[in-house]
Amino acid sequence: MTDGPDPRRLSRADFVARFGHIFEHSPWIPEAAFDAGLPGDADGADGLHRALCAVLRAASPERKRALINAHPDLAGKLARADALTADSTQEQASAGLDQLSEAEYERFAALNAAYKEKFGIPFILAVKGRTKDEILETFERRISHDPETEFTEALGQIERIALLRLKEILP
Repeated sequence: MTDGPDPRRLSRADFVARFGHIFEHSPWIPEAAFDAGLPGDADGADGLHRALCAVLRAASPERKRALINAHPDLAGKLARADALTADSTQEQASAGLDQLSEAEYERFAALNAAYKEKFGIPFILAVKGRTKDEILETFERRISHDPETEFTEALGQIERIALLRLKEILP
């Protein structure tokens, strides 16, 4: 956890620079939260998370889908090419997804392809603190869901990822 100024005291540019990465490739969320006025409890991870998630929840379905689609596949081609964001790289590595055998990589690739074929979005899971076996089990369970359930689940996982990222930098 790093110390820094109270998020409510930052300029808009500094706020977005500090928190623009919290939601994958989607600085529009902290921009809108800042523009709406940050609540008094936004000096900590939980309060700021609530403010950011309020923006996400109020977004159009198209904007939510774009946010979901901004996420990389787990253990996918971008990871192998070392082309993930710093946050995603660290999170996937924490779950051992950077050290898969060729057979494990192929299993993830097949699941990613099947999931995208069925739902039209990448599989999203907050992987921090999970093992690759837990991730695969969750992947295989969730692929049986219907599209509406998975869309909602993906957004919930994105919110969880955002909270974990905020807790890395705020008390």
